[in-house]
Amino acid sequence: MNQRLLDKFIRYAKIDTKSDPNSQSCPSTKKQFNLAKLLQGELKELGMRDIRLDEHCYLYAELPANSADKYPVIGLIAHMDTAPDLSGENVNPQIIDNYDGKEINLGNKGKFTMSPKDFPEMKEYIGKTLITTDGETLLGADDKAGIAEIMEALHYLKEHPEFKHGTIKIGFTPDEEIGRGADRFDVKSFGADYAYTIDGSKLGEIEFENFNAAHAKIKIQGRNVHPGSAKNKMINSIHLAEKLNSLLPYEERPEYTENYEGFFHLIKFNGTVEETTMEYIIRDHDKIKFEARKAKIRNIIEFLNKQNGKELISLEHKDQYFNMREKIEPVMHIIELAKKAVSSVGIEPEIIPIRGGTDGARLSYMGLPCPNIFTGAHNGHGRYEFVVLESMEKAVECILNILKFSKI
Repeated sequence: MNQRLLDKFIRYAKIDTKSDPNSQSCPSTKKQFNLAKLLQGELKELGMRDIRLDEHCYLYAELPANSADKYPVIGLIAHMDTAPDLSGENVNPQIIDNYDGKEINLGNKGKFTMSPKDFPEMKEYIGKTLITTDGETLLGADDKAGIAEIMEALHYLKEHPEFKHGTIKIGFTPDEEIGRGADRFDVKSFGADYAYTIDGSKLGEIEFENFNAAHAKIKIQGRNVHPGSAKNKMINSIHLAEKLNSLLPYEERPEYTENYEGFFHLIKFNGTVEETTMEYIIRDHDKIKFEARKAKIRNIIEFLNKQNGKELISLEHKDQYFNMREKIEPVMHIIELAKKAVSSVGIEPEIIPIRGGTDGARLSYMGLPCPNIFTGAHNGHGRYEFVVLESMEKAVECILNILKFSKI
């Protein structure tokens, strides 16, 4: 067991860094600076150069090359915030040594349990060390596992000066979980030829495809009249919202899709007879299908407005991010490098599409090709989150091998 890696992760996990989608500031929560300042000090202790923590909570550092041989400048990136879906305060990680493959009680209250019946991937880690929540908060392995793995790789390099490498750039970002992690990332001064976000999940995963993503906010204006005299007068906006939702394909919801299948996801609904608002996220890996999904919502709204003879329904639409595959395909050698690094530690690389987004997608479109590799974490954004220590150790080895095998 790598106790130092475990200690790093627990130390970071206990710091509340939950981001806030309702905040307009950057970072969205000032408490993200608490982790950033801790990491700033640790990076200094590890001998990093050009350490910069800016006013928006972006933390950068550099480890200069120690070889006269030619290497690319490689970036390693992870995000410091945790998802707003559940509390990140008073995180109390549980360490399960030599996992026996059975149900795990989360905390002493017995209120929540994590079972292989619900999460069959747990069976893959019998005999391993699992780190879970106590059922009351997020664990924060997304992405504090990635931070711990980067920091442990840097620690190893400090202890092993004989390990030859090129210049390494480090970037820790705020607000990734609310889609803003790359907003103020200084790609130019970062100066990497390419980078990897250490923000994946299952052991061996390498990801260079993600969803194209859009957000749709729909407002429905009804007409409220006393129900006793409502005939031919009342327009119930809730019923219009129900009809709109029913016209979207039922089977194209997140709970019925996988792999490359896109979806419409109703994420918010607030309604009265007089007025209803709905919010959807729209996702698809294929750009043509993505555009068709956006058009489908527009067409449904146009149809319902015509049917009612009034412009009762309005739409606000915003593209959020795009599939990074388009930007990675010209530099596929960085994927081959990651595959070689994973294979070298006895793991079969698994190339999978991200069913979500990542800082790497935005950064790739900003000129920094940036695929994603695994951390060993599972079930992010909820109380059933866990991470496997042995997978974290493999992630550290993969990071080091990427640096080693990148020699030109």
